[in-house]
Amino acid sequence: MAGQLVEFACNGSQAQGYLARPRSGSGPGVIVLQEWWGLVDHIKGVADRFAAEGFFALAPDLYEGESSINPDDAGRLMMALNIDRAIRDVDGCVEYLLRLEGVTPKKVGTIGFCMGGQLALAAACKNAKVGGCADFYGVHPNVTLDLSSLQAPVLGIFAANDGFVSAEVVSKLENDIRAAGKECDFHTYPGVDHAFFNESRPDVYNADAAKDAWQRSLRFFRENLK
Repeated sequence: MAGQLVEFACNGSQAQGYLARPRSGSGPGVIVLQEWWGLVDHIKGVADRFAAEGFFALAPDLYEGESSINPDDAGRLMMALNIDRAIRDVDGCVEYLLRLEGVTPKKVGTIGFCMGGQLALAAACKNAKVGGCADFYGVHPNVTLDLSSLQAPVLGIFAANDGFVSAEVVSKLENDIRAAGKECDFHTYPGVDHAFFNESRPDVYNADAAKDAWQRSLRFFRENLK
């Protein structure tokens, strides 16, 4: 891992996250939000990849040190997550990034995967300092979205064979965002499953779709974080 663990003020105390910095020492900031597994190497690796592309990338540890490779345990961790606290954690990430020397402009992006995708969008709805949100097959039954307050454009990345996020759910989300008068760009990849971006999951990883989704994400943030 090229980054390091850092602490930042949040919820009246200190939270931890994984920070990866660009070699140039300057660039836009992006918050990377975990899947239900926790702050695992895959998520740290995504932050490192953003840093290699010129971004400051911060991945908060929403489970406060816990993680799992077991789906049942990960599901329990996800359902036990305090959503309001998690959103405040993201707010803390926003403020931490914007205070870092070299971070420009004064808005950051949010990107999340599975559980994190839904949280990335929820955080964007609540924080006007989010300048762009990428939602990768976001799902969490306890997250409520206030799309009326959303100010950031949304990139939606989904999988046609997703057993968690159906085509009907994707269509409704896109329609709801547009009905609220907000900007979005949704892409559904045919023949791939939920979590197709996660290279540590050979059962679902799809290299072609992952590569295309990554390039779309980079273009999206470069266009909207100026």
